[in-house]
Amino acid sequence: MKRLVVLAAALAVAGGAAAQSKKELVNKLLVLQQPGVENMVHGMVEQPAMQILQQAAPVLQNSVAADKRDAVAKDIQADAKKYVDETYPLVKDKGVKAAPSVLAPILEQKFSEDELKQLIAWLDSPVAKKYQQTLPEMMKALNDKMLTEIRPTIDPKAQALFQTVGKRLGVPPAGASAPAKK
Repeated sequence: MKRLVVLAAALAVAGGAAAQSKKELVNKLLVLQQPGVENMVHGMVEQPAMQILQQAAPVLQNSVAADKRDAVAKDIQADAKKYVDETYPLVKDKGVKAAPSVLAPILEQKFSEDELKQLIAWLDSPVAKKYQQTLPEMMKALNDKMLTEIRPTIDPKAQALFQTVGKRLGVPPAGASAPAKK
């Protein structure tokens, strides 16, 4: 009977050690993934600025004198950059702090200890690090290529949508004069 108690205690300790080991692996994985979390937060901060820049483009084209467009465009871009530069540091820490409480339970549930070790080995490898460093360049190149290829298709359709929405809202199309008041 005494041996069973000792065996049960040993199994409990071993199980606790395995669970602790899995938690340690998850924590190490979270540290390795921190740059990805930071990039995601940066993208979240950039998104509104990009939307504003996109919405400003037709207004800039249609409402600002040609000789002032470049200067106004540069000022707007500087404002958007200032917004990102000021806002990102304010929210980056929130994303980094939130990640463990959100991601750790998922990682612990979905991955075995062996799988976590494999993930860590991959993410900690020189090849993975080089790939992650190259990823922004690759995505920018793909984005630039896609924009070049799809712009002739998207621009007319987006302009038509813009005009349709403007009509529904009672906004005159760009370049049209406002109706004369009676």
